[in-house]
Amino acid sequence: MQSPKPPPTTMPTSASTAAEEAVYRKVASRIIPVLFISYIAAYLDRVNVGFAKLQMQTDLPQIDDAVFGLGAGIFFLGYFVFEVPSNILLAKIGARIWIARIMVTWGIISASMIFVNSALVFYVLRFLLGVAEAGFFPGIILYLTYWFPSRRRGETVALFMLAIALTGVIGAPLSGWILHQFSGSGWMNGWRMLYLIEGLPSILLGLAIPFLLSNSVRSAGWLTEEEKRLIERNLAAEETHKEHMTLIEILYNPRLLLYAALYFCCVFGLYGTGFWIPQLIKNTGVADPGYVGLLTAIPYGFGAVAMVLLGKNSDRSGERRLHFAAAGFLGAVGIVISNLFRENTLIAMIGLTLATMGILATFPLFWPMPTALLAGTAAAAGIAWINSLGNLAGFFGPSIVGWFNQGTKRSDYGLYVVAGFLVAGAILALLFSPRKFDADAPKRLDNSACLRALGSGNVTVRKKNL
Repeated sequence: MQSPKPPPTTMPTSASTAAEEAVYRKVASRIIPVLFISYIAAYLDRVNVGFAKLQMQTDLPQIDDAVFGLGAGIFFLGYFVFEVPSNILLAKIGARIWIARIMVTWGIISASMIFVNSALVFYVLRFLLGVAEAGFFPGIILYLTYWFPSRRRGETVALFMLAIALTGVIGAPLSGWILHQFSGSGWMNGWRMLYLIEGLPSILLGLAIPFLLSNSVRSAGWLTEEEKRLIERNLAAEETHKEHMTLIEILYNPRLLLYAALYFCCVFGLYGTGFWIPQLIKNTGVADPGYVGLLTAIPYGFGAVAMVLLGKNSDRSGERRLHFAAAGFLGAVGIVISNLFRENTLIAMIGLTLATMGILATFPLFWPMPTALLAGTAAAAGIAWINSLGNLAGFFGPSIVGWFNQGTKRSDYGLYVVAGFLVAGAILALLFSPRKFDADAPKRLDNSACLRALGSGNVTVRKKNL
């Protein structure tokens, strides 16, 4: 008896391709702007402490560079503790309600920074801000996996994370203007008004989120049934190549730990420089906080362009490793240039611009890699686990730079450490990450190579189509 012939492979026609593109444009235009604006509010409330520092230390001399660095970074300890449970709750409760809860709470705590009057209160409020915001970023990354297949996530993540760059382009001049405008206004002076004014949008946006987002493709009333089936079909085809793991397996899986190490290097670069850019520009001789804000916008503007171009090119080629490494090396070179010419405003700004372009570009190149491997609850917990471990660099980066600044009375030594981490991340990516990610058959990291990279030879992991 003859075995039945397999059905012929159907090649996508230009009409079907165009129809699919139209569907994903529709989805992106509906959800990306909401997530984008929300992340602007999140990132602004996270890093406006860098601008507040320009005046806080005058009013509160006990908050020296070492205290500031620790306080800026302690945010990420609270973030680390509550990241995984927060993302699991988002997967169970639904994105709309949980993201709204996160935004309202962090907005209230951010505005409460006006009550800082000592190092202890500074530490406590920064820690609570991290607790409140835990789960927001990995929740958004998880939420995007509900809508977009991995082959589309480089550009999608880049568009979402443009919020970081736009926060620099818009938020930096705004922060500088607030400091300048309210300087010398009594107790509610510049830095207190900065925290208050920039905390309120998060609360208002959080209250609006339940009316703006759908929890899933199936619950999206703005999609037709045919559009829903197309998206679900693409996601289902990809799920067969992904891995389901228990929570315990996620915690010690060497591939996820390797990704966490890569992400640690990205975050070390972002916050190791980001919190200090206003101070670095001021150190070149720019005294007016308004001008500092305007100059700070320049690196972020170029960083936005780099994120989109590299993310889109990576999606087109399916190659993440070389793109990621090139971005990491560019960030390190930029930091070195800005340090070597730290007394020359023009050349230091060129260096900071190159550094910001490279550092920001690593993020949309990174996240499509681990999200291409995880499915189900493993995606929720795995993304949060990578993000929580990686974001510990947000604690160590500013703290290390602050300690070096305080101990050496120089601002360059700590930043060389930041450059070193960017180079380390680039080398890790070149040595141990897959050469190419195919949306239909994502390649897996070899467990033994991951174990060697992490220096741990006694971890056992289930092998599934590796």
